[in-house]
Amino acid sequence: MPTNLAVPTRTPTAARLDVARRLLDLLNDTRTEPRADDQLEALTLAVAADLPVLLWGEPGIGKTAALNQLAEALDLPLTTVIASVHEPSDFSGLPIVGDDPAQQGVPLAPPDWAVRLVHAGRGLLFLDELSTAPPAVQAALLRLVLERRIGALQLPPGVRIVAAANPRSSAADGWELSPPLANRFVHLQWVHDHEVVVRGLGGVWPVACLPRLDPDALPSAVALARRAVCELLTARPELVHRLPTNETRRGGAWPSPRSWDMTLRLIAFATAAGSSREVLSLLVRGTVGDGPGLELMASMDRMDLPDPEQLLADPAGAVLPERGDLRQVVLDGVVAAVRNRPERARWDAAWALLARALEDGAPDVLVVPATTLASLRREDWEVPESIEHLSSAVALSRRADRAAARVSGQADAKTRR
Repeated sequence: MPTNLAVPTRTPTAARLDVARRLLDLLNDTRTEPRADDQLEALTLAVAADLPVLLWGEPGIGKTAALNQLAEALDLPLTTVIASVHEPSDFSGLPIVGDDPAQQGVPLAPPDWAVRLVHAGRGLLFLDELSTAPPAVQAALLRLVLERRIGALQLPPGVRIVAAANPRSSAADGWELSPPLANRFVHLQWVHDHEVVVRGLGGVWPVACLPRLDPDALPSAVALARRAVCELLTARPELVHRLPTNETRRGGAWPSPRSWDMTLRLIAFATAAGSSREVLSLLVRGTVGDGPGLELMASMDRMDLPDPEQLLADPAGAVLPERGDLRQVVLDGVVAAVRNRPERARWDAAWALLARALEDGAPDVLVVPATTLASLRREDWEVPESIEHLSSAVALSRRADRAAARVSGQADAKTRR
C-alpha cells in the first residue's frame, strides 16, 4: 500500500473566495461606543420593563440591525420569526393526537424555536414583518404577546419580545394591526439619525445598554408613577378607555386600562433610571397615544410646580421654573390665588414675583398675568414701583406681537394673491 496520501490542492477559484472572505471580515469589523440616543434608550427601557415593543419604520431604516445589535449588547440569544410566512397554528400550537384522545385530550405542540427558547431560559424573540401578517395570524399572536404562551408551552420570564412593522403604505400586501394586538405593544417610531448612520458606516455604531436603575429610588419612582396616572385619569375619566374610530389609529397606541398599566410601569422605570423627559415622552405616547400621552406629560410637569401660596409668602426667595410654558402656568396660578383672596399684601407679593420673573426670563410670559393682576387693584392700593418697569416690558412685548401678526397677515395676503 502506498504510504503517502496525496494532499488536495485548492483551486484558484477557492483561493479567490478566501481573499473575498477576508475582505468581508474587514468590512464586518466594527465597534461600538456609548452615545446618547433617545429612541435606543426608550427601546432598552421597555425591554427592561418586560413589555412587548413594536418598532414602526420604513423599509431599510435599520430596525432589524438595531435588534441584532441589542441582542448582542444584552447578551441574549436572538430568535427571529417572520410572522407573515407562518400559519396561525404555528403560534397557537399544532394538535397532536395521542393514544386515547378521550382520556388524554389533544395537546398543542409548540414550534421548534419556542422549545429552544425554553431550553435556553432567556432570549430576545423578534417578530418581524408584523404588518404583513394576515388577521388570522395576528389573532394567533395575541396569546403569545400577552401571556407568553405558545401551544402548551410557557415561555420563561427571561424571554423578551420585540416586533417590527412597516406602515401599511410601504408594506408588501400590508394589513392594519388588529386593535387587540396593537393594544398589547409599546409603539416606537424608528427613524434614522444622519450622524449615527454616517459614523456607523465609518465603523462605529452606538451601543445599547440596559438602564441603570437607582435602588434607592425604586419606592419613590413607583409612587410618582401611580400618582401621575391616577391624578390624570381622576380628572379625565374619559381617557381610561378610548378606542379610535379610525382604522389606522386603532392599529397604533391608544388608551385602555391595559395600556395605562403599561404606562405606569414605564414611568416608574424611566424615573428610577433618571431618563430624560424626551425619552419618557416617547414611551408614554407610544403606549396610550399622542393626545393622552401629551396630557399626561403636561400633568406630570405641573406636579412638581411650586405652590402659589408658598410663592406669595416668600417672593424674594421664590424659585421659578426655567421653561417658559411652566413659568407661565406658575404665574397664572399666583394671579388666580390673589383673585380668590384679594389682599393688599398678596397683590404686592404677586407684583414682586412678576418682577423676579422678568429678571431672568422672557417678558412675553408676563403679558397675561400682569394684565390680569392690574385689573385686581383696589382704589386704596398704591401702585408698586416695580409696575413701571414691568409695564414697559409688557408694552414692548405687545408691540412685538402686533408687529409679528402684521407681518404674518401680509405674508398670507401675498400668498392668496
